[in-house]
Amino acid sequence: MIAQCQKCGKDYEPKRRGGKFCSVSCRVVQHQLIKRGEAWGKPASGDERYLADKLVAVGRSATEALAQVEGMPAAEAFSRLRMLVQGWAGVANNSIIEKVQYNEQQEINAQATRMKRIKSSK
Repeated sequence: MIAQCQKCGKDYEPKRRGGKFCSVSCRVVQHQLIKRGEAWGKPASGDERYLADKLVAVGRSATEALAQVEGMPAAEAFSRLRMLVQGWAGVANNSIIEKVQYNEQQEINAQATRMKRIKSSK
């Protein structure tokens, strides 16, 4: 079975079932990036997974759209790109995004409360 490394994107043969990285260095670097907040780890909920999949699709459609409009007259290219962006706006108004943002805010508030408790106990 061939898998794709979650860090570098290289195709590789996992040494065990569920392997995510092609090498120890990719695994360690990805973990460090997540720990520092510079990379997004595995989405915690189904809603976050859904949103992540949507964002990947938006990126893919943007790449495809730019390739399609290359060499077109400017007015026609802008018209096609405008339709694409309007489609993305539908994703931005999604209730799942609002739910994820609400959950993130709740976690930030809980963390701030924990920090206040720690400071007041010292």
